[in-house]
Amino acid sequence: MKIYKSLADLPNFKNPVVTIGTFDGVHLGHQKILKRLQDIAHTIQGETVLVSFWPHPRMVLSPENHGIQLLNTFSEKTVLLEHFGIDHLISIPFTPEFAALTSDEFIQGILVQKIKTRKLVIGYDHRFGKGRAGSFEHLKAQQEKYNFDLEEIPRQDIDDVGISSTKIRKALNKGNIAIANEFLGRPYQLEGTVVQGDKIGRSLGFPTANIKVEEPDKLIPADGAYLVTVEIGNESLDGMLNIGNRPTVSGAKKSIEVHILHFQKEIYGENIRVFLLDFLRAQKKFANLEDLKAQLEKDRQVAGDFFDKRKKDTHDR
Repeated sequence: MKIYKSLADLPNFKNPVVTIGTFDGVHLGHQKILKRLQDIAHTIQGETVLVSFWPHPRMVLSPENHGIQLLNTFSEKTVLLEHFGIDHLISIPFTPEFAALTSDEFIQGILVQKIKTRKLVIGYDHRFGKGRAGSFEHLKAQQEKYNFDLEEIPRQDIDDVGISSTKIRKALNKGNIAIANEFLGRPYQLEGTVVQGDKIGRSLGFPTANIKVEEPDKLIPADGAYLVTVEIGNESLDGMLNIGNRPTVSGAKKSIEVHILHFQKEIYGENIRVFLLDFLRAQKKFANLEDLKAQLEKDRQVAGDFFDKRKKDTHDR
C-alpha cells in the first residue's frame, strides 16, 4: 500500500475506486466497505483508494473538548488497511482551513480534480464538508456534474453488523474485551516502547515489561488484568497484562505492564505489541506483597490453562 500525506504528491491512479472516512478501528462494519471497494476495483481493473484524515476531525473542531479516544494509531491503521486490500491511502492533514471547505469544494477539488475518481463508495450515514453538509443524497443529485459513479453501502448491510467505533470504545472502557474483539474481528492492540520500571514484579518472581504508549489519545482499556499475546519482532509469546495504578504498592500513576510467560530476556527500548484476548480480573488492593504474589500465582495458573486450551483448539482445527 502506498501512503500519501500531501495532495500534491498524488499519481495518476488507474480507475480509482474511492471511499472516505477516518476508519478508526477498521472494524467489521468498515471491512464491509473495504471488501466492496476491492470487488469493484477487480471488476473494472482499477485501484482502491481510501481518503482519510489525521488528526481525527473532532480533535480539530473541538480541541478543548473532543473527548475522542482512538482505537488505532496512524501506524496501526495503515497496517490494517493494507491487510484488507487498500492500494492507496491518502492521509489529508485535517486543519481548520481544510475543515472550512464546503462539500462541493471537497468533491470538485479533491475527488474530481486530484484523484479523478471513477467510483465513490460510502457508508449510508457518511457526511463530509463544512458543517457535514455533504451526504449521499447531495452526491446523487449532482452525480452527472461530478462525472463519477456512486454507490452507497445500504443501511441494512451496516446495521446487520451492528457495529460502530463508539460501541467498541464503550466496551473497552468497561473492560469488556470479548465484545470489543468481536466487533473488531480481531484482538484489540496496544503498542509501545519497553521502559524501565521499579522492578517490584521482578522481586516477586513476576518480571514485567513496562510499556510506554506514545500516542496520547490511544484508548487504554479499563483497569484490570488481561490475558494477552505479545509480539516482539517476529516472536509471539503468551502473557498477562496489567493496567492500573498498582494500589498495593501505592502507585502514583497508571502503568501498562506485561508479564510474559516463560521469558527471561531483557527487552528495554524495544517496540512491543500486545493483543488483548480476555479479561482476567479487576484491579484490587491487596493487604501486602505476599497476598499480591499469591494472587499472581493463581493468575499465572489460569493463564497457563487458557493458553494450553487455545493452542489445543488451534491444533484441532
